[in-house]
Amino acid sequence: MMTNRITQALNIEKPIIQGPMFWLTNANFVAAVSNAGGLGVLGISAGQYEPTNHNSALTLAHMREQIQLTKKLTDKPFGLNLVFKDNPEKDRHALPLIKLMIEEQVPVAVINSTRYVDKWFTMLKENNIKIVFRPATPTKTIVNEAAEKGVDVLVATGFDEGGTIPAKAVGTFSAIPYVADIVAGRVPVMAAGGIVDERTTKAAFALGAEGIFVGTAFLATEESPMADNIKEALTEYDAYDEVLFNAEPQFYRSIPGKLPNELEQLSNEGATHQEVWQLAGRYGGMREGMLRGDLNHGYASFGLGMSFIKKITTVSQVIDKLYTGVPENQR
Repeated sequence: MMTNRITQALNIEKPIIQGPMFWLTNANFVAAVSNAGGLGVLGISAGQYEPTNHNSALTLAHMREQIQLTKKLTDKPFGLNLVFKDNPEKDRHALPLIKLMIEEQVPVAVINSTRYVDKWFTMLKENNIKIVFRPATPTKTIVNEAAEKGVDVLVATGFDEGGTIPAKAVGTFSAIPYVADIVAGRVPVMAAGGIVDERTTKAAFALGAEGIFVGTAFLATEESPMADNIKEALTEYDAYDEVLFNAEPQFYRSIPGKLPNELEQLSNEGATHQEVWQLAGRYGGMREGMLRGDLNHGYASFGLGMSFIKKITTVSQVIDKLYTGVPENQR
């Protein structure tokens, strides 16, 4: 009998969500996750290889195309990533994407924001879209507000993650029980950051998580659109090889390379977060490094669980390995 609150809320088989990694997602990849029992999530710029240069209509058309293609590849639930600004009046992307979700009947919104934004969260709830809320930095105030207002799933993200690292250097296995204690059972908590295998999954559940939110492990798969040379590098390097540099909002990390090494040096020399982030190419640097495989002009950011990834497998195999660590009473 299914007793897991996350699988019940999201209508999925296994309490595993694939992180919405911007350029590094597409319909084929996302559908593979959902077909294997998890929740696949289309990230911002999913399925694109070139930026649309702030052309909102073109971005929206691309996203609609990816949603429709995903629906052809799976009959299971999947999600769409929404990134909200603090001030909804200055957020020109939120409303068109929410309307798109409603029109295309995408059942789950995976939200990245620094706080609970009433306007957008209310609109999603009114349209029966499930909310997976991943605060950028899970502080007591933000977590408590989200629990009080009733998100469907709350993600506790630790400093171990790849991509945009939380502003505070609190590790995943300190963040999980911290968030779980604040929530006190009001909403289910998911763990994000450094979770790649059975052991790390077991640890997350032991500390109070009811599900896992995974990025790096899914990048090391055949279905992942990441560049082959970067997949190979992911299996060869470990967490101690990564460089850490200043970036907006606080830090980023990357495997070594010409540009990443320069970014680390610039940070150590006292450059501002904004200066380093500009040289990194902002999020476009991730496209260059991870999608194109060019570490001369981009960077490749992975979570600290990369140390335990030694070969390229399939999405299904990754989910099977992770699910082995889920306790029997949470299945």
